[in-house]
Amino acid sequence: MKSFFKFVLLLLIVNLTFVSAQTKRPMTPEDMWKMLRIGSMDISPDGSLIVFSVSKYSMDENKGDSDIWIASVDGKKVAPILNSSESESSPKFSPEGKSIFFSKKGQIYRCDYNGKNIKKVTDVYSGVGGIEFDKSGDKFLFISDVYPNCKTQECNKKEDIKRKNDKTDVRVITGLMFRVWDHWRGDKRSHLFLYDLKNNGITDLTEGSVHDVPPLDLGSGHDYGFSPDGKEVAYTMNKDKVNAISTNNDIFTISLPQVKATGKVADKKISVSKGNDNQPVYSSDGKYIAFRSMAHAGFEADKSTLMIYDRKTGEIKNLTNDFDRSIGEIVWSPDSKTIYFTSANYIYNSIYKIDLASGKIKMLVEKHVNSNLIISPDGKTLYFKQQRSTQPYEIFALNLVSNNLKQLTYLNKKLLSGLLFNDIETFWTTTDDGTKIQAILVKPPHFNPDKKYPLIFLIHGGPQGHWTDDFHYRWNIQQFAAPGYVVVAANPRGSVGYGQAFTNAVSGDWGGKPYTDLMSVLDNSLKKFPFIDKNNLFAAGASYGGFMINWIEGHNDRFNALFSHDGVYDQRSMYGETEELWFPEWEFKGTPWTNPELYAKWSPSSYVKNFKTPMLIVQGGHDFRVPQGQAFQLFTALQRVGVESKLLYFPNETHFVTKPQDAKFWWHSLFDWFEQHKK
Repeated sequence: MKSFFKFVLLLLIVNLTFVSAQTKRPMTPEDMWKMLRIGSMDISPDGSLIVFSVSKYSMDENKGDSDIWIASVDGKKVAPILNSSESESSPKFSPEGKSIFFSKKGQIYRCDYNGKNIKKVTDVYSGVGGIEFDKSGDKFLFISDVYPNCKTQECNKKEDIKRKNDKTDVRVITGLMFRVWDHWRGDKRSHLFLYDLKNNGITDLTEGSVHDVPPLDLGSGHDYGFSPDGKEVAYTMNKDKVNAISTNNDIFTISLPQVKATGKVADKKISVSKGNDNQPVYSSDGKYIAFRSMAHAGFEADKSTLMIYDRKTGEIKNLTNDFDRSIGEIVWSPDSKTIYFTSANYIYNSIYKIDLASGKIKMLVEKHVNSNLIISPDGKTLYFKQQRSTQPYEIFALNLVSNNLKQLTYLNKKLLSGLLFNDIETFWTTTDDGTKIQAILVKPPHFNPDKKYPLIFLIHGGPQGHWTDDFHYRWNIQQFAAPGYVVVAANPRGSVGYGQAFTNAVSGDWGGKPYTDLMSVLDNSLKKFPFIDKNNLFAAGASYGGFMINWIEGHNDRFNALFSHDGVYDQRSMYGETEELWFPEWEFKGTPWTNPELYAKWSPSSYVKNFKTPMLIVQGGHDFRVPQGQAFQLFTALQRVGVESKLLYFPNETHFVTKPQDAKFWWHSLFDWFEQHKK
């Protein structure tokens, strides 16, 4: 009798699960753009509240808007406090615990914790961004784009007016780099300023400099900050003459009392590597500055190690020399005994801690993608954002005493409750030379193992990137699966998160081992998963992934159709069109005139005679990383040799498609293209 009741109960559970699944539906691109997106966040001085920004997008208005939300650290109260149409962002609690500062219209405002009593704080002509307070709350750092030869805001204003009134429509370019990713550089530079709240005075801490803070590339909003006593500032800058061929970001310090006494700024360089050094963070006791460092000049994907600089002795110590992962974000514990950090780790971005005394490293949170670390004033709780393939970023809390992990926000719970996802799975492929390659598998909604499904084979960019367990708003692995596709996303040689030797393996070998790795994963997928329809295989990739799609075009005809987004077609012309020249010079061991053989070898343009597979190409007009000439050349070649092809040109998009309506068109065009080529 008991067995009978157990059977009935089991049948009931299965039935309810089936009914629940049937009431849900696959996600659409429109659903994805309805998700609320959590941005930057900060914790109150008393450790009771978290303030954070939330972006939302309107498909009808084709734009986004940012609001300010606040949450109690127990997660019981979560609500917006500023939600006008004027985009409030980058919230920070004032150190004295009385108000919240935030950005709006290029200036800084403040309000009470409930969003009331809004007051404008700054009125700086060139604008104010990225504020960082000192502990007293009397002053903050900010960055602003100014003319290096201008010592006053009035000078910047006059120079802007002069140029606006100039009837000549011309850019006078005298050196590299004159374009960066998605914009023309112009004559302005990002300078680091000090703002005194007592008298509203501003001081340009990099006055006259032709170098940017943060650096043009490989920098971030974590690249400057105060010492605990407020007397010193550390920041990151690249002082090399030609930024286009340099990754040599360095850490500098400035004595604020000296600036006040002399009226002049004299900085001191504390980093020694010729590679990329960045993210200086003072220890709470003021004894050390922690920062990230890469050893090799010109290599943007080098291993990033955790260094600490002793402010008294000047000694620099490498804390993670034997740790075969790159360091991400850095946060000190309040007692200055521990550093918490993130690191790419297989398909995750994991959280670790290192004990300064012993050097011992311990993983705290392994799974999913974690970022934006902040620590409670008492040092007992770590707060951060976490995302996974089935959930956009939400705020989590890790109790550092009990190791209990708790989700605090559920901003997209209602929308997600109506959508049907299958959790990611992973599998490994052993290549002919014994290398193990990890890949992500996503099954489509309403998956039936007895059916056959078409495959979308995804190739990531970088090439030093990786597919992760994240909720991506452009290359969303769940969205690729939603219309009824099996998705396989592989991390071949060159991917990060598998040790530096694995990452290094792509350089100089773009279409070599990484390509055979991918084909090995494809072979293994078809062998391992009988529900994949071998007659309906498709592949898609962007940037380096786009290069690999273009490479596949000239090297096999295994796929029904291909999708190439902002991909490199001809390495030689790419060198002359792009801006970060250190990148091709490292990857292809020189320039096109010093090593022409390697540039030709890894150019898809060298194999046009083999082109056969129908291809959809996407290109952004403001993409200066992989400029539009690459797509135009590729499309011309495909058309000229008679291969079915289509080019989607977005004149106002960059390396990424970021406008809601453009993204909607992008997704539907991709799926239409694959549907047209199903057998």
